[in-house]
Amino acid sequence: MSILQFTAPPMPYHIASGFYTFRPGQKHLNRRNLGVFDLLVVSSGCLYIAEEQQQYEVPAGHALILRPDRHHYPTEACKEETGHFWVHFDTTETWGTTETFMQEQVEPVETNPFTVSTFTMLIPQFVRLQQPSAIYSKLQQINDLEHESHHNWARWKRQLIFQQVLELLNSSIDLSTIVPGSNVAEQSAAYLRKHYKEDITADQLGEVLNFHPVYIARCMQKQFGCSPFEYLTRYRLEQAKLLLLRTDLPIARIAEEVGFHQPSYFSSSFTRYEGVSPRTYRKRFSDY
Repeated sequence: MSILQFTAPPMPYHIASGFYTFRPGQKHLNRRNLGVFDLLVVSSGCLYIAEEQQQYEVPAGHALILRPDRHHYPTEACKEETGHFWVHFDTTETWGTTETFMQEQVEPVETNPFTVSTFTMLIPQFVRLQQPSAIYSKLQQINDLEHESHHNWARWKRQLIFQQVLELLNSSIDLSTIVPGSNVAEQSAAYLRKHYKEDITADQLGEVLNFHPVYIARCMQKQFGCSPFEYLTRYRLEQAKLLLLRTDLPIARIAEEVGFHQPSYFSSSFTRYEGVSPRTYRKRFSDY
């Protein structure tokens, strides 16, 4: 499965949309380098279309996103009436493709807590919809707003509904595309985040997940680029940063709150990852 991955914010944004029905014998347009993404959601019949060398048959209940930088052309005419929603959209942020769920990367820790944190949106390029009627309804709502598009409120609402469409497309991704190791790493990370205040050993993590600790460590290294213990340390320090900025708790108390039993070890770990001591970090942002 080819998956489009977008960095957000800013979010992919709606440009134009509509609904069109091809009669038997009609074909989709032949276009090269359209410059925007073209989402096609078929509600009846079947579209026959290719992107470069990749051919698609898009029957009812399926969606296909044509890339902005490729050649799209029909491979054959429609054999029956084929109704489909179309949406042109784009993004000003980075995007790319992957064959499976993108492995999450641990980003460098920002020393400025007011920096916008981006995240990854994963949208299947071609997929059988899990909730086709829900997507049809959302797309029809977008089209119904066209006659009000001269109003700001309508354009805003149209964009909000489009985000819901993207969410429904994401929920249609086949979960079997997740490699088992990725699943183990995600489960491990979720457990560490939930129990970060507690003492956690490698053996305990292995018992909880029912996998050997060495295998868990290998999966975490591949998925997040760090060991389970390093992941836990980083997460604890992120929670400590929030407490430093949002409370007046003493450094030693903060260390205890986030799972460090020795304030000196907390301070040395914080300094190693952040480049400044907890006290200096708090002072640096105290005037914001």
